[in-house]
Amino acid sequence: MAHDADVVVVGSYVQDHAWLTDRFPETGETRRALGFNTGPGGKGFNQAVACLRQGARTLFIGAIGEDHLGDVARRFADSENLPCRWQVVAGEPTAASSIVVDRSGANLLVVNLAANERLDPGFVRMQADVFERAKLLLLQLETSLDAVAAALELGARSGLLRVLNPAPAHPDLDASLLAQCDLITPNETEFALLVERFAVQRVAASTLTERPNSELHALARTLGVPTVVVTLGAEGCFVSHDERSDRRGDAKPFYRVRAEKVNAVDSTGAGDAFSGALAAALLRFRGRPFLDMVTHANRAAAMSTETVGTAPAMPRFEEVVARFA
Repeated sequence: MAHDADVVVVGSYVQDHAWLTDRFPETGETRRALGFNTGPGGKGFNQAVACLRQGARTLFIGAIGEDHLGDVARRFADSENLPCRWQVVAGEPTAASSIVVDRSGANLLVVNLAANERLDPGFVRMQADVFERAKLLLLQLETSLDAVAAALELGARSGLLRVLNPAPAHPDLDASLLAQCDLITPNETEFALLVERFAVQRVAASTLTERPNSELHALARTLGVPTVVVTLGAEGCFVSHDERSDRRGDAKPFYRVRAEKVNAVDSTGAGDAFSGALAAALLRFRGRPFLDMVTHANRAAAMSTETVGTAPAMPRFEEVVARFA
């Protein structure tokens, strides 16, 4: 089936199972849950939904099992009018996660990536037609790196802007793959791990928000990616551009954007809301400074924390604009 999309997202689908509690249990302790929620998720799928709801024509490529949760994935995508190219993996279940969320909105998460780890680079290459008509490629690391590499190869061949959310941290990610990206969006933990691996500098993630901007910029420039955006949770985000570039229209090569104040109840998926909304803003706000795009993505991410769940919690463009003008 032919699909026209401006953004191609290659990534993971995960069925989330979330328990709400007043505080995280101690080891060996059983606590009563205050609530339970299940729904569609996975970094790739979350980001595709976030991007679509921010008004960009989006297509998702991912893997599911031939099971009930795979049917749930299809139904939700259909309800969102999100076109998908699904690889149905025989003998593997659809991925599922277990999430515990405390009263502050913080979360603990474990995931069985299942079918996602079997996403075939050959299947990705078979979707070349959608890459040829798109403008931007958005990736994460919840699938095999071979599938990510195949997508980057197609993205380069079609002249797409290539955006990578390097999450979760992957032990086999190498500098050559990172160098194929135009923009990356690590959180503070992922950024610290990237710097340690590629710049051989040990950096404590917990100290990043306290470090001066010039120091963060110097660390970001060791990664060999033109634009690095480090998401810092409640502290907003940090932007670093290669100073030899056009800085994507920004006046400054590096700066911070503060977080918006919201009534957070569940931070799960906020990073995905940011990456998906940023991908959409890169197209919707074309010609405007990158600062405007990051500010919009920051707002969408903040709003996503006010709803329990991941993909269903992604706000729509009109809601973000109405909230923050």
